[in-house]
Amino acid sequence: MNFVKRSFAVVVTIPMFAVTLAAQDISVSEEEHRSPETPYSPYPNDHFPQNVYFGDTHLHTAWSADAGMAGTTVGPDVAYRAARGDVVESQTAGPFKLIRPHDFVVVADHAENMGLSDYLNRGDPKVLQSEGGRRWYEMVKAGNGYDAFIEWIAANGRGEDQIDSPEMVSEVWEKVIENAERYYEPGVFTTFIGYEWTSGPDGNNLHRNVIFRDGPDRTRQVVPFSALDSDDPEDLWTYLENYEDRTGGRVLAIPHNGNLSNGLMFQLETLDGDPFDEEYATRRNKWEPVYEATQPKGTGEAHPLLSPDDAFADFEIVDASNLNGTVPKTPEMIRTEYAREALKDGLALEAELGVNPFKFGMIGATDSHAALPSTREENWFGKAYIVEPSPHRRDGVLIESTVDPQYSIYDIDLGASGLAGVWATENTREAIWDAFARKEVFGTTGTRLRVRVFGGWDFEEDEVSRPDFAREGYARGVPMGGDLRPGPEGATPNFMVRALRDPDGANLDRIQIIKGWLDAAGQTQEKIWDIACAGRDIVDGACDGAVGDTVDVADASWTNTIGEVVLGGYWQDPEFDPVLKAFYYVRVIEIPTPRWTAYDAKFFDIEMPDGTPMTVQDRAYTSPIWYTPRR
Repeated sequence: MNFVKRSFAVVVTIPMFAVTLAAQDISVSEEEHRSPETPYSPYPNDHFPQNVYFGDTHLHTAWSADAGMAGTTVGPDVAYRAARGDVVESQTAGPFKLIRPHDFVVVADHAENMGLSDYLNRGDPKVLQSEGGRRWYEMVKAGNGYDAFIEWIAANGRGEDQIDSPEMVSEVWEKVIENAERYYEPGVFTTFIGYEWTSGPDGNNLHRNVIFRDGPDRTRQVVPFSALDSDDPEDLWTYLENYEDRTGGRVLAIPHNGNLSNGLMFQLETLDGDPFDEEYATRRNKWEPVYEATQPKGTGEAHPLLSPDDAFADFEIVDASNLNGTVPKTPEMIRTEYAREALKDGLALEAELGVNPFKFGMIGATDSHAALPSTREENWFGKAYIVEPSPHRRDGVLIESTVDPQYSIYDIDLGASGLAGVWATENTREAIWDAFARKEVFGTTGTRLRVRVFGGWDFEEDEVSRPDFAREGYARGVPMGGDLRPGPEGATPNFMVRALRDPDGANLDRIQIIKGWLDAAGQTQEKIWDIACAGRDIVDGACDGAVGDTVDVADASWTNTIGEVVLGGYWQDPEFDPVLKAFYYVRVIEIPTPRWTAYDAKFFDIEMPDGTPMTVQDRAYTSPIWYTPRR
């Protein structure tokens, strides 16, 4: 028998004297080196996601024409360095740094004339060969860049490509790929190759971000499909399908917040006005697995008109008009703009078509047009350089309506939002993209609070606090974004939820479960249960009283003397009917903290306009878990 001999000596230094442990020889047989049938370590066979990663899927730079031609000068290099945690210089407000680096980012510049401002500033021949490009170049040279921007906006809105340079499109796309590759550090910082498809028929927001799973070998085989090619989402899906067929790669699209679409985002017919059919539902379900439920231009989870019994539905609502402020909002439009209502409509459409077109997860993003992915209230650098910190942004207008000032979007209307949280096995393009595809994601309105939920049939209440919570959740249930198949006869679905506050943020107030279902009469319903409350009891499914408020608005300060660092909840559906379709998602609410407007008021020693919100309760929304009965 062969043996391996090991020798060691250890010197332990203690104040005043030293102790030397005698050297020892240990003989170990080769047989003892072989792996035992039952390993000591409990983790080698764990292949489920153990990590949560935070990032931004919607970051713009000066390469977006609407930003660059409006005066933004900060480019992709700054965007990537800011996202990975470097100190960078903002355009107008000095140095900027994230409190902690992002784990991933998508620099998603608009596909429509991407890079135009840079080409105009340099007088590149590719833009000078067109009449529109020459005119805008002369305007920029003469110091009338804003007038050129207004002309570009009008032409783009009409679907007119005034540049029409395939060479420029290819050249810019190659630089986009090179930039993403330069900053990609697998395991440390993930950069996705992507862009924004900016459809806005009649000024209504139908925008989508396109995110590739792949690297240069595949993405170089195509160029971006823009709204100048088509403003119909179905044509975008065809482009995505053709990309996968041609390259063998993977790609998906993420719709933006629908609150500025004037009812188009989740309308119950196609853009051409045709009724949905099974093919449409299947394609939308496949290509758009995730929805951007929150960003600075408004939160799109719920609306108080649609959910009057939801005390937390009135959160950072922007609902006066469409995206360009030309058509006022009506209640009928609101009906098909918000995620919760769309999730409910998806159940009804599935009953009719056999496929749910609105079966999506939820995330948040910044939609920053200043290359700075800021989301924290005390560190919010705005949505564009004109909304960067200054004494004047309280009076500013981000989007000015040409019809009526009440349809404009004012700077104080904007919220510091948001982030995408992703449960994945590692920080790589493949692992994070796969999490988006399977919807194991959640959105926050800017903080890095963590939330995890599992649905199953035989969880016990005490399992929420077990150290193997996740292992048992995956083994016997499904995570957020999953499908809960019918359980044993007479069983009731139960859910385990854990939430942990942002380590540099506010304590938690409560955990809620939002249920939507299709009743026996074919009508959609919803209901909300509080399942964990910081320092209070739950009475009839609701927290017994409010968590409190420690905010000192004048000082822009608060304390964590209320709320909880960690909340866990176990819940069984008390109204479950096994023959009815349903979905369940989790919302986690933080305690009140100062809003960015309070920080501005203190820092610049100014007063905000009457009626300006000065506090906020940031939150997270998970992707749903769907229940489908037996057919």
